[in-house]
Amino acid sequence: MAGGLTIKEEIWIEKYRPEKLDDIAGQDEIVRRLKSYVKTRNLPHLLFSGPPGVGKTAASISIVREIYGEGWRNNFIELNASDERGIDIIRHKVKDFARMAPLGDADFKVIFLDEADALTNDAQSALRRTMERYSATTRFILSCNYSSKIIEPIQSRCAVYRFRALSGEAIAKRISFIAAEENLVVSEGGLSAIEYVAGGDMRKAINALQAAALLGDKVDEETIYQITSTARPEEIRNFIKTALSGDFVAARAVLDDLLLSKGLSGQDVVVQIHRAMLDLDIPDKDKVRLIDRIGEIDFRMTEGANERIQLEALLAYFALSKSNAM
Repeated sequence: MAGGLTIKEEIWIEKYRPEKLDDIAGQDEIVRRLKSYVKTRNLPHLLFSGPPGVGKTAASISIVREIYGEGWRNNFIELNASDERGIDIIRHKVKDFARMAPLGDADFKVIFLDEADALTNDAQSALRRTMERYSATTRFILSCNYSSKIIEPIQSRCAVYRFRALSGEAIAKRISFIAAEENLVVSEGGLSAIEYVAGGDMRKAINALQAAALLGDKVDEETIYQITSTARPEEIRNFIKTALSGDFVAARAVLDDLLLSKGLSGQDVVVQIHRAMLDLDIPDKDKVRLIDRIGEIDFRMTEGANERIQLEALLAYFALSKSNAM
């Protein structure tokens, strides 16, 4: 038992969050460079950019833990800019912590601002001034999905690290470790399914494994696809081929199964169609034209258009194409 929860009721994302830089999967070059800061016990302002679930938060906390040791929380604060994105979070929470002297023998404190790209421009301007004023005693680590949304004056004051989506190999290695710790048997097909479902996001991979573990100690691909409401890659490929062959009615029947039986959302279907399209054996000219239409349909759905109508319109476009390569 841990905190009143059984092992399988614990949140594995938190349980297996890396505590050291060496535990961070799939970002070897970035980890190597961050270790140099630990060695010198000095730190510039840092900006971590990249997709979700690739180790940005883990790297931020790990580097502070390794510099300060057991008392790392005394000189560290973590804030999420998506909770309060206005200028008040900078004027009050950030500035109040920044103006405090470091505790113990620490040379500086660290403020970790997660999802910093959610801050308004006014808030970012105030943050830039705070970074300047308290640079002698405070270091900032900013984490974001899109560095282009961070104003240039902040970017120029930070060492920028761009995290990439995790490889299937990195995800498989970490998932295999967790499975061994939890006495789970994950089949090769199950591991491949987790890699596909995760799409480079370690959090998705761990969540999928934990959800599947609730159904039993043996995890296979059928369990993973079922528990995550994801269609098999081969199903999507056959779905696309059916539409491209001109059989709109049969393709529409498959769409019904995906939406109604498997419970996929329209956005899920579009994303999986796009992923499968890149691997289809069709002429590049046709592939470019079809992906362009997929992007248009995705935009319409994002703007609020009816998912069913848009997906059927996409199938109709595919059916009218009748690629000779299929």
